[in-house]
Amino acid sequence: MNNVAEAIRSQYQQLHPGEKKIADYILTNQETVADATIQGLSYKIGTSTASISRFARHIGYPNFRDFLIALSAGRKSSSSDFFTEIKQEDQSEQIVKKLFSAGVSALTATAAKLDMTDLNKVVDWLVSSSKIGFFGIGGSSIVAFNAYHKFLRTNLNIVSHPDYDIQIMQAAHLTSRDLGIVISHSGRNQDTLLVENKLRENGSKIVAITAFPESPIAKNADIVLNSYSEEVNFRQESMSSLVAQITIIDTLFTLVGHRLNKETDQVIGTMRRVIEQTRVHK
Repeated sequence: MNNVAEAIRSQYQQLHPGEKKIADYILTNQETVADATIQGLSYKIGTSTASISRFARHIGYPNFRDFLIALSAGRKSSSSDFFTEIKQEDQSEQIVKKLFSAGVSALTATAAKLDMTDLNKVVDWLVSSSKIGFFGIGGSSIVAFNAYHKFLRTNLNIVSHPDYDIQIMQAAHLTSRDLGIVISHSGRNQDTLLVENKLRENGSKIVAITAFPESPIAKNADIVLNSYSEEVNFRQESMSSLVAQITIIDTLFTLVGHRLNKETDQVIGTMRRVIEQTRVHK
């Protein structure tokens, strides 16, 4: 991950208070932190060197030295440094830049933190499961339906529905031969957790896509694909998190399409011919 500041901001809401104290100091003092020792930094922040080492690992770096190297590189390569807190005095141009910066940060952090072993395992499950269900409530239903729309272009047996009651019934029909992909930004939505519990009761494999890896929905899943985003005021759930989750879905679809090359090409070809019949030609 080239930009440490982006990584910190995208994961800020997931940090505990002690880590937020470290994050706040680093974000405010990037110029001096890049040249600091771990002992000097711990003294200035008022925390232990062990806490700083754990913080570096939590952000995605194996040790403090690698963290400092990345911080220095990101500082040199970054042309702009935006917090996405929208201020009352911000002009339209500033707001636009901050929002797009948040989107870029979310995608960068999410891509850097994706575990390829987990990603490939999910692809294995997708191509081998008898049936696949995509589940999400509220804003996450957009991601679930986007997944349904994409995977219709494959020969996989998929189900999804925006209505919660139907989602519960669909989950009840899945078995140990099936896969449920549960999407929740917070990972704490009670209705989504009930869907996940029904999948667990049935022995279905469960993949959670969430921005909070320590949430109940994440802990109840077999595999967690984390999306990372910086929360923005005026929005309870960050739109950049939604973009990151949709990109995870697009990644899974592309990997499945690559795995099932001939089958996917045939389905996509048929779909294109059908859709073309709906077009108005001059």
